[in-house]
Amino acid sequence: MQTYPGEEEADAGAYDGLVLPGGVANPDFLRTDPEAVRFVKSFFDAGKPVGVICHGPWTLVEADVVRGRTVTSWPSLRTDLTNAGANWVDQEVVTDNGLVSSRKPDDLPAFCAKIVEEFAEGRHTAY
Repeated sequence: MQTYPGEEEADAGAYDGLVLPGGVANPDFLRTDPEAVRFVKSFFDAGKPVGVICHGPWTLVEADVVRGRTVTSWPSLRTDLTNAGANWVDQEVVTDNGLVSSRKPDDLPAFCAKIVEEFAEGRHTAY
């Protein structure tokens, strides 16, 4: 597995929240990196807000943090998310206990407004 400068030094404790990229390539790469998956999971363990859009939830599936949560995504991830125990809905933006999800670039205005609100609220009850 290829690593990048500083990757092994990333400390989730130094951050108040996380936004995961969309597209296909970025989430596909992240979900295959065990360190990235652990990093993402640590935000959920700490109750910190997380934003994810498009194909980004693939990394959440790998981190096993969607079970019992309501989320949205690019439509082709519906089966992946429901198989991982999520309640998938087709909505512009969905918030579930600090997790903000959206479907596509057209949803960015709603997504950005909601993620700013969740980051301002800070920690949520760990799920």
